[in-house]
Amino acid sequence: MTELATVRRSRITPEREAELYGAVLDLLREVGYDALTMDAVAARTKSSKATLYRQWGGKAELVAKAVRHSKPGSGHLGDIDTGSLKGDLHAHTLRSDDCEMEQNSALMRALAMTVHTNPDLLSAFREHLVEPEIAEFRKVVQRAIDRGEVRADNPAIEYVMHMMLGAFVARTLLEEQPPTQAYLISYIDAVVLPALGITE
Repeated sequence: MTELATVRRSRITPEREAELYGAVLDLLREVGYDALTMDAVAARTKSSKATLYRQWGGKAELVAKAVRHSKPGSGHLGDIDTGSLKGDLHAHTLRSDDCEMEQNSALMRALAMTVHTNPDLLSAFREHLVEPEIAEFRKVVQRAIDRGEVRADNPAIEYVMHMMLGAFVARTLLEEQPPTQAYLISYIDAVVLPALGITE
């Protein structure tokens, strides 16, 4: 399977892949997931539908990977090492500007209902977005444990991803505002770090 995936990915350049992902996100914003078709993506990107299926397998995987690709710095949180958990989380937050955060938040809200009613999309999101993000956060928290910043038995460790995701959801739901760098950094300092036993 890994060899097949490598062959599939090697048929398209990173620049072309980014172009295709951008077109997919544009279509998602315009028509939503249910109305988005591989034919529409092929037409918008001047690709053949066969190429799209060969590269991504289907709409769910294409959409999940496009959303993953749209997250600046995603998949690289574990590579950030400022020497402190606070520094790592702040640095990760600052990789996305307020405009990018607003666009990503709006896109995720639009997809939220569909994700939970479409088994294929839910599976693709778990594989390409949720599980990689959880793994990256665990890597960062484990470094903080190794440095002695966080106790290994702190029960909040299992909920770091929940807390971070909650910040996005609550900001929109309770305040009708998109998340911003300032809001997320304040949230990290006031909620996430104290829950992990870091108060400075």
